[in-house]
Amino acid sequence: MTGRCQVRFVSRNLVEEKENMPKNFEKTLLKRLSKENADKLLALPNEKLHKFVAEAIELCNPDSVFVCSDSPEDIGYIRRRAIELGEEKNLNVEGHTYHFDGPNDQGRDKEQTKYLLPKGMQLGEELNTLGKKEGLAEIRGLLKDTMRGREMLVRFFSLGPINSPFSIPAAQITDSAYVAHSEDLLYRSGYEQFKRIGNSPDFFRVLHSAGELENFVSKNWEKKRIYIDIEDELVYSVNTQYAGNTVGFKKLSLRLAIRKALREGWLSEHMFIMGVHGPAGRTTYFTGAFPSFCGKTSSAMVQGETIVGDDLAYLRRINGEVRTVNVESGVFGIIQDINPKDDPLIIKALTTPGEVILSNILVKDGVPYWTGDGKEHPDSGVNFTGNWFRGKKDKSGADIPPSHKNARYTIRLSALPNLDPRADDPEGVPVGGIIYGGRDSDTCVPVQESFNWSHGVVTIGASLESETTAATLGKEGVRAFQPMSNLDFLSIPIGVYIRQHLEFTLGLLKMPKIFGVNYFLKGKDGKFLNDKKDKYVWLKWMERRVHGEVDAITAPTGLLPYYQDLKELFKQVLDKEYTPEQYEIQFTTRIPENLRKLERIEAIYRKDVNTPKAVFDVMEEQRQRLQAAKAQFGEYVSPLVLIKK
Repeated sequence: MTGRCQVRFVSRNLVEEKENMPKNFEKTLLKRLSKENADKLLALPNEKLHKFVAEAIELCNPDSVFVCSDSPEDIGYIRRRAIELGEEKNLNVEGHTYHFDGPNDQGRDKEQTKYLLPKGMQLGEELNTLGKKEGLAEIRGLLKDTMRGREMLVRFFSLGPINSPFSIPAAQITDSAYVAHSEDLLYRSGYEQFKRIGNSPDFFRVLHSAGELENFVSKNWEKKRIYIDIEDELVYSVNTQYAGNTVGFKKLSLRLAIRKALREGWLSEHMFIMGVHGPAGRTTYFTGAFPSFCGKTSSAMVQGETIVGDDLAYLRRINGEVRTVNVESGVFGIIQDINPKDDPLIIKALTTPGEVILSNILVKDGVPYWTGDGKEHPDSGVNFTGNWFRGKKDKSGADIPPSHKNARYTIRLSALPNLDPRADDPEGVPVGGIIYGGRDSDTCVPVQESFNWSHGVVTIGASLESETTAATLGKEGVRAFQPMSNLDFLSIPIGVYIRQHLEFTLGLLKMPKIFGVNYFLKGKDGKFLNDKKDKYVWLKWMERRVHGEVDAITAPTGLLPYYQDLKELFKQVLDKEYTPEQYEIQFTTRIPENLRKLERIEAIYRKDVNTPKAVFDVMEEQRQRLQAAKAQFGEYVSPLVLIKK
């Protein structure tokens, strides 16, 4: 056995690297992997990868190791193990399963998600950090022997399309078949990609263990830790199963990608990608960044348009234009309020036989239920707290809902009937426009275009705010600063991040336009000024602006639509009348509110020594335009007045 395996190393030209391996490196792999799994691992001639697997084996001490290739047989094995281990259970629809994370593991744990920093490195006060030496000692202590009695799963994925200028190889080790199965739905298989990169050390790594299980969920959730070693591009996660903490290639690797993008001159963003369809069969691609509960998914899934991705995007400059790809190939979406009336495309995927994982919903007799699904719910069943019945209380005496508000669905994008035909294009799709949107009750108009790239980056993207809702934090209307909807995932100082955006388009031949949208503007009576489906019209107007087919009004904060253009689009798209009165109240520039917003945002950036001077210059220009308009027209400026100017 030993002789045969040594020949394998020699046949892969690893003799020189072998001399530098730790003493137990080769011994660990040969001793702990079966011949079949050793063959699969050693077919990837990558010293860093082999070392990663060997060290994880020594640390976590599994009973066995399964190396998963791209073959249907290997991927099918992962799914079967999730069922056999009880991490997932079958629903009545063929291929559909459900999973519970437990009552104490229901979301991304911001407090326990920390960057491990080497001595002397600083990222800024707003980021949650820990010394690398201290953090590694703690997380390795928590991971020690966690896989004893279990099987270690070694997975390979490609972030972005396979064999693409965008693609980043990624390897994850986990003992959760549910986590590994989720990744099969969310990412492109990357075993063959690792063959192509040879001995390159340029890939992301994740090591996860669910820890001790009780009733199939992580028992020691109080010791949950998610640590990101940004120096070694390695994520550690332990004592958690929730996908946001364990599927390492979502927001965890987004943090690694943001640093990599800074080094290499591209952008890693928390954005959807969609195709908006214009006249004569034209498709124009947009990316969009929206904080939670601000309409991101509903925008990406608008009927009549096509989706490339709903969450993460890489943007690069290629041949003089900005192109983008979806990092993922699946959707891990919030299922609350998904119903046949509002979300027919998603509902079709969630009710058709195929591979679907539902998490933290209510199940009764093999049928799933969730809040806002439009169905009558049973009085009892099984949910994330165990056996559930109507009126069941939590420790504080509050009613436990049938399904958690963060209950999720995991599907492949290919399950959606509106998937764009270029979703897997290795060269990406050209970006015609970038959309930023937040929850804003009293300041920004429903849709506007920036004057230029710098103006859009500073006054729309970098100034993005979102009001909290009573459903999320218990207090409504608190404005949270969320630049580019990426603040929670930044791994570089915010001023450096904004500078990166300002410089990104230098030398481009074709510039994307930047737009701001606001679906949540309210009137004096506190009611929303727009219907949910009005966004269909804003998208069509932006598509036409990209191609210069409609004119715009110059307002102090940006370029606004003309009434006649919107009137025609409302009739064409929604078969709906749009009145001059609606237009005027929606597109009035609210000068006092805009000036207060400038003050809030500028104060934040003044605290960061890395903020480029251009940020304050652009803000000052906006302030002067607002003050000049106030002097001429008053505090609230109708778009009709601006037309006459």
